[in-house]
Amino acid sequence: MLKSVLIANRGEIACRVIRTARDMGMRTIAVYSDADANALHVKQADEAWHLGGAAAADSYLRADKILTIAKQAGAEAIHPGYGFLSENADFVSACQAEGIAFIGPDAPAIEQMGSKSAAKLIMQNAGIPLVPGYHGDNQDADFLQQQADDMGYPLLIKAVAGGGGKGMRVVEHSGEFKTQLAGAQREGKASFANPDVLLERYLVAPRHVEVQVFCDRHGNGVYLGDRDCSAQRRHQKVIEEAPAPGLSDALRQAMGESAVAAAKAIAYVGAGTVEFLLDRDGSYYFMEMNTRLQVEHPVTEMVTGQDLVAWQLKVASGQSLPLLQQQISLQGHACEARIYAEDPLQDFQPSTGSITYLRQPQASASVRVDTGVLEGDAISPFYDPMIAKLIVYAEDREQALAKLDRSLADYHLQGISTNIDFLRRLATNEDFAKANLHTGIIDQHQDTLLVPASVSDDVSLALTALALSPEQARAGLRLNQAATVQLPITLAEQDLDLTVHKGLCGSAFRLTCPAKAGPTETQTSLEFSGQRNGNQLTLNLNGETTYASFFKHNKTLTLFTAAGKVEVQLRTASVDDYNQGASGNDGDIIAPMNGCLIACMVDAGQQVAAGDALLVVEAMKMEHTIYAPSAGTVTEIYYQVGDLVAADAQLLHLEVEEA
Repeated sequence: MLKSVLIANRGEIACRVIRTARDMGMRTIAVYSDADANALHVKQADEAWHLGGAAAADSYLRADKILTIAKQAGAEAIHPGYGFLSENADFVSACQAEGIAFIGPDAPAIEQMGSKSAAKLIMQNAGIPLVPGYHGDNQDADFLQQQADDMGYPLLIKAVAGGGGKGMRVVEHSGEFKTQLAGAQREGKASFANPDVLLERYLVAPRHVEVQVFCDRHGNGVYLGDRDCSAQRRHQKVIEEAPAPGLSDALRQAMGESAVAAAKAIAYVGAGTVEFLLDRDGSYYFMEMNTRLQVEHPVTEMVTGQDLVAWQLKVASGQSLPLLQQQISLQGHACEARIYAEDPLQDFQPSTGSITYLRQPQASASVRVDTGVLEGDAISPFYDPMIAKLIVYAEDREQALAKLDRSLADYHLQGISTNIDFLRRLATNEDFAKANLHTGIIDQHQDTLLVPASVSDDVSLALTALALSPEQARAGLRLNQAATVQLPITLAEQDLDLTVHKGLCGSAFRLTCPAKAGPTETQTSLEFSGQRNGNQLTLNLNGETTYASFFKHNKTLTLFTAAGKVEVQLRTASVDDYNQGASGNDGDIIAPMNGCLIACMVDAGQQVAAGDALLVVEAMKMEHTIYAPSAGTVTEIYYQVGDLVAADAQLLHLEVEEA
């Protein structure tokens, strides 16, 4: 058995691998970038070595540095996690040349599956069903346009290398093909150093169902059930579950056997995932194979009772698979929600900053949190925005979804924007609850999913008064005397000047605000009672009891309620027109977030029309194109491609044409 392992990754997956490796008695070795010097995985490992700069290209993608550290630290094996070098065949070969075990498949298997076009040819020869499309070597834009026109629309452009939705574009009609092609090629080159693409017929409303496979060096191969990963935004999975709901036993077995056949066709070793598109008529098509451990592997662990990282380490040590196919059984249902540092209400824009407050659901046999962050940690723009995974288990899907919703309600995080409330709305969406699943379900229901927390203004105001009144009135409170405090706040972009009267009994309140600034034209006062115990609030308003907690940091009060999170900004007498001037002057094009400028499509002096693409900023591995808000002339460009830019930094100036 291996005695030591270096984890060539960061965040929650590094912590996940460290946990199992240490349980198996292995010495764990972490690596870290400048941005991760105080990260959780560094603290959990037996030892940690500095890699380099904050950017992945200067640290976690430096195969040479990682190998040097592995040799210096005496690591017998390297676990790549997912992302970064996990599917880099050259890195695998370099590890093996140094006599260091790579926790994953051999280089030839990665190479064959790393090219989507080559993989499809192999699968075709192995008898695995494929989606119709073009997978050839001719990458001439005119040729690809003709192939696309012959195939018909809508279709999908996909980078032949990599995964995670990078280099992927849906094309609705012929006129936009070349624009989308250029974007996919640019993203493929930036992410995988390969601009080549393939074309596929775009199935309307398919499901994304994948199968977990495992193979050893003794000829054994098994599948450990399937997962549904249809709930996606920008081709990135959001909620995954196991087993995939609604599949017949025959279909489940057929997909499982196809997945094992796909793995054996490339002499696969270790953990892998074969991804299929499942059409409405029950037909399934090979999409790709991920030659690594998947982000969503915990749901498979929950329903099989197996530790897949332990399986990886045993197989890498030369052992046979712990179980044969007939010994594997599935029990219950598991769901995983990916918690991202992003703002769903701002087109899922990545969010950076420090985590000022963090309270996670209580872990148990049926509730698990895989995370790589602690309260006080900084979320930087250099890496993927996923900060944690919440996994729940129950006897059936209905109970699992209910437990997921309750656990998300208990996940309180402030300092950055997250998708927690969005995940709750998705988990309780009627179509999702009924398993009417397809890859466009989020787009289909965006009108109800991408909305603010459904907390009434009255409840928000009363909770605000309950949370702040004791603090604001502390200096003026006297025994057996009523108190009145003034609370100038901003709620839902409205400036409100509240007056709160605290009664003699200590739990009775009356709140008033001017009708012209109130949440409604008719509501000018509220009477309620409640208690504040630490940061826990109990509110009694109009015969209903609301339980909430709160966190106050600087001038932001965050209310965590069963209906979602509400942020209240605190104003003072010396601060007028809160947020005034934040958007800059007319014609100033500003950065929407911290990131890196990766493309500039205009030059100084160039005239542009409204809607023309100007710049592309990349943050957390996602591209964000900035378009001209109106026609005009570019007069100044303040940054060069490759520069890091801060949120709200002025990128260029556009002299707007007068109407």
